[in-house]
Amino acid sequence: MPVQIGATSHSFSEPTALLSDCHRRIEMFLGSLQRVAVLIDKPLSDDAREAMESSLRYFREAAPKHTADEEESLFPRLRNIQNSHLQAAITTLDALEQEHRRAAALHAEVEALGTTYLKKRPLSVSEAQRFREAVAELASIYKEHIRIEDDEVFPIAGRALSKKEKNLIALEMAWRRQVSG
Repeated sequence: MPVQIGATSHSFSEPTALLSDCHRRIEMFLGSLQRVAVLIDKPLSDDAREAMESSLRYFREAAPKHTADEEESLFPRLRNIQNSHLQAAITTLDALEQEHRRAAALHAEVEALGTTYLKKRPLSVSEAQRFREAVAELASIYKEHIRIEDDEVFPIAGRALSKKEKNLIALEMAWRRQVSG
């Protein structure tokens, strides 16, 4: 059973609420990276090092599952709904997927630089600056991205998807995490 850190945990029976819970974890771990970015050109305390390790692990292991939940399970089902009232929200899905790609590239960069740092090699001035810039860009992307999903996409999905579709999404989410839904 995965450990729940820093957010309310809904069950798999409420897939969009569970996705929103994941957003709270993204915000928490991104906040840790932002705090570490301020200190990245100095030796990190044990607490800061642990926060960096935990954040990098979260974005390496859990965040890709969240993206798959959206892109493979939720978004395709929303695109299949023929309802003029939903079209405005559905048109945002392409932009959200593009932001997923940009965030993935930035996470790869943060992972590489962070791992280098954690292996006891100080970052060069330019590497430290790039780490800060990548974390700042991630924070910028996620702020609006999460707002759109939490305030627009997930509520619409909650109303528009059938119970059967929600159950299928939940099963797919559980399968990605190798847990029973």
